[in-house]
Amino acid sequence: MPHVLLIEDDAAVRDGMELVLRRHGYEVATAATGEEALALLDGPAGKAVELAVLDLMLPGIDGFEVCRRLRARTTTLPVIMLTARGDDADIVQGLEAGADDYVVKPVTAPVLEARIKAALRRAEPQPAQPERSEYTGLVLDRAGLTVTRNGVPVALPPTELRLLLELSASPGRVLSREQLLERVWDHDFLGDSRLVDAAVGRLRAKIEDEPARPRYIQTVRGFGYRFGPI
Repeated sequence: MPHVLLIEDDAAVRDGMELVLRRHGYEVATAATGEEALALLDGPAGKAVELAVLDLMLPGIDGFEVCRRLRARTTTLPVIMLTARGDDADIVQGLEAGADDYVVKPVTAPVLEARIKAALRRAEPQPAQPERSEYTGLVLDRAGLTVTRNGVPVALPPTELRLLLELSASPGRVLSREQLLERVWDHDFLGDSRLVDAAVGRLRAKIEDEPARPRYIQTVRGFGYRFGPI
């Protein structure tokens, strides 16, 4: 059974979500604060956690900072953030902090479970492909699922790695945000293009020499993105 860490300071919301997740077969650990969550992840129980559901508005260190500190510990743990508002600024800030997905509260049980299932699927190792692509300063090893930039390994979370592999699979071809949502975030994903834009921004920061003047991932205004090293 997948093991989920639920980080939510509202006891009623936390208890309700925990009950729903347990009824659907998940093992659930809970934390009421960011400090409590990070301590749990650093302890023996943290090794079992496969996904974190993180509320942004927490006492003490907020969800943005929790996500940043969590990402400093691991790039592979999927993080779904919970926000009480659908404001672009909050959502983009959360995604840029390293969250893989977001849901706006109140969230129904079917939607939350669908997001969790999709995030866990994205985190699964992808079938190895005997393919190695080299570009100027960038090497993509599809068989080993590794990326190096100027000879230095680049640690990418599952979503960003899948995004890079999807874009680079067809160099020169423009992929729309809708296509990327379907292929990278799962075909039944219920989201919007801000996820794609934020993930591209994070990816550029890691593989581009000048993220503001990208060499590898080009923006095609009004359409989407194209992988085409220049």
